[in-house]
Amino acid sequence: MTERNPRRWLILGVLCLSLLVVVVDNMVLNIAIPSLIRDLGASTAQIQWIIDAYILVFAGLLLTAGSLSDRHGRRRGLVIGLIVFGGASVLATLCRTPEQLIAVRGLMGVGAAFLMPGTLSILTTVFAEDERKKAIAIWSSVLMLGALGGPSLGGLLLEHFWWGSIFLLNVPIAILGIIAALASIPESRGHASKPDLLGALLSMIGMTALVWGVIHSAQAGLGSVSVLGGFAVAAIALTAFALWERKVAEPMLPLKLFRNRNFAGASLSIVLLSFSAGGVLLALTQYLQFVLGYEPLKAGTAFIPMLVTAMVFNGVGVVVDKKFGTRTALAAGLLLMAGGFSILATLTPGDGYLKLAFALVVMGMGSGTAGPAAYGTLMSALPPERVGVGSAVNDTVQQVGTALSVAVLGTVLTATYRSAMPADVTGAARDSIGDALRVAATTGDAALARVAQDSFVSAIASTSLIGVVGGAVAAVVAIAVLRPTPPPASEETAPQEPESQLTS
Repeated sequence: MTERNPRRWLILGVLCLSLLVVVVDNMVLNIAIPSLIRDLGASTAQIQWIIDAYILVFAGLLLTAGSLSDRHGRRRGLVIGLIVFGGASVLATLCRTPEQLIAVRGLMGVGAAFLMPGTLSILTTVFAEDERKKAIAIWSSVLMLGALGGPSLGGLLLEHFWWGSIFLLNVPIAILGIIAALASIPESRGHASKPDLLGALLSMIGMTALVWGVIHSAQAGLGSVSVLGGFAVAAIALTAFALWERKVAEPMLPLKLFRNRNFAGASLSIVLLSFSAGGVLLALTQYLQFVLGYEPLKAGTAFIPMLVTAMVFNGVGVVVDKKFGTRTALAAGLLLMAGGFSILATLTPGDGYLKLAFALVVMGMGSGTAGPAAYGTLMSALPPERVGVGSAVNDTVQQVGTALSVAVLGTVLTATYRSAMPADVTGAARDSIGDALRVAATTGDAALARVAQDSFVSAIASTSLIGVVGGAVAAVVAIAVLRPTPPPASEETAPQEPESQLTS
């Protein structure tokens, strides 16, 4: 029986505090999109790159950062991530052009690449199997609480200060996280091994090229030479990475992890869910402000129903997992997410906020139910010495799904919006709702504003169908791939489960 860390619940609190900087930043950034369009003069493409520059760097460095943390210390990796993320947040407040902000967001991605795998890997090392999903549920609930407060506080700042003030939210949280981590979290490492420098280089090249190709395809098209070149580089580098990892004596990422059905199935479910959700939720912040006319503060509070419901259903998910098994909990949560998107798919211009709130509640039920099951199952499949790089694998597939979502669903949303606009509307007004409302305000054309809003609502409804399909497919994957994992019979057998699963 593994000895329990007496400070494990305190450590969990510190981990939640550390990850709050990423959660708050991403939620606030979505609320700030209309402000960036107005104040920085950012185009639709630049807004997408402000979001995707972070994802590009983050996804490219995750495997390397997780491996380095396993080797040199997970607490050290966490603190380094907090320092870089907090410092980049200060730089973000000084940006004066969209290009500067894009560069700083890339630097924030470096910090997040060290920060995010560290939180989940440390949690896995200090909690035994029988407590781990409960800890993950608390971890998820606290993050939801941060996501709940971040947009509201960010909206308040946007109403009284310039857009750059939203990044100041990260700085005090990062400082507190650094102090608390150094004071309370014990250092942990995997088995000392020779650094896999070639593996790290190939993974960075491959993941960066893959995510870049996906993002760039939204502007240049899938058939362009630059996009095809990016995918070719990604295919070559990732194939070489896989071959090298099979050959090298001490690989950065043991590919045998993917032989485990629960690890592979949970990862695939998460990437499908990330793909279905990311682009649609991004569009909803614009719907609230551009269509419903909400101020930033009100738009931030509009997501409260989803976040509160997700917090409540994190506990429900743990109960369902314990009584009926991981496969049931994960599939049920994913189907609820698909149900929420199906409600959005019926959105019409006259519906207002009530139908959106109903959809958000159903989506919150789904994410709360599925979260502990997905992450707990994935992390339980990892040996103790590989929890850093294993959690990085989880974060990597999630970020690839998000990048695909922003690129592909963003393109679908834009194309659907354009097709819904009347043929006589040309120029910038046909490209985005933000441009259309700007033109309408300048010319006093109320009819243009109304038709742009109606077209955007129609585009959201059509794009939500992809979320329905993504959630349903992810549920099928969970049912077909995951093995039923009943609760451990005793505390003595629980800690051995992750190790035994590796041979399955």
